[in-house]
Amino acid sequence: MSENQISTTELTSQYIAQVTSDLERNGKEQERVATDIAALQEQLLALQHDHTVLVTMHQALGGTSPVAGTTPAVPSVPSQSSARTKQPKAAKEVKEVKTAKPKKAAATVAKKAEPKKAEPTKAGAKKPATGGTAAKASKATAQPSLVDLIRGHLEAQNEPRSAAEITTALTAAHPERTIKTTVVRTTLENLVARSSAHRNKQGSSVFYTAATEAAAKAEPAAAAN
Repeated sequence: MSENQISTTELTSQYIAQVTSDLERNGKEQERVATDIAALQEQLLALQHDHTVLVTMHQALGGTSPVAGTTPAVPSVPSQSSARTKQPKAAKEVKEVKTAKPKKAAATVAKKAEPKKAEPTKAGAKKPATGGTAAKASKATAQPSLVDLIRGHLEAQNEPRSAAEITTALTAAHPERTIKTTVVRTTLENLVARSSAHRNKQGSSVFYTAATEAAAKAEPAAAAN
């Protein structure tokens, strides 16, 4: 519990105790005043009775009638019930005045405890650029395949080339690509199988040359014979 909440609770308890004490004191004062009023009413009734008896005796003795208006007016005395009816209203007003500060303190605590609203994102906030990624993807799709590179390299050569020599030449020509000798050798064998390249074995070394269009047509004919 925060310090503000503890302070508010203590202050409210103090006001409640004070108002309760005031109510008790007010009730006792009402009882005292009501007792006094009842005693005065009894005295007033006795005096009124005596007055009536005296007036009757005065008239019987042949005296003149008392002047009109000499009869004392009976004051309107509020009853105890009406006095107690007004008391809760006064006590309520006192309580509202005294509890105004605790309510204000509680409102302050609630305002402080209210979570801050998230700040809206600035309209001009930069979005991650996607142009570079798209350009790289477009560039990657525009690059020729390894098969085309190997075929083009063989067609540009006048002498047979080994898989290692072709790998070295292609790596130098295309440093952005990772070209492995094993992949190049596998690709060359696939070209040989499709009659797009020739394999020449010299000792323990294997060399490859590009198949010309005439040679590519001659091989299927020789195989048929």
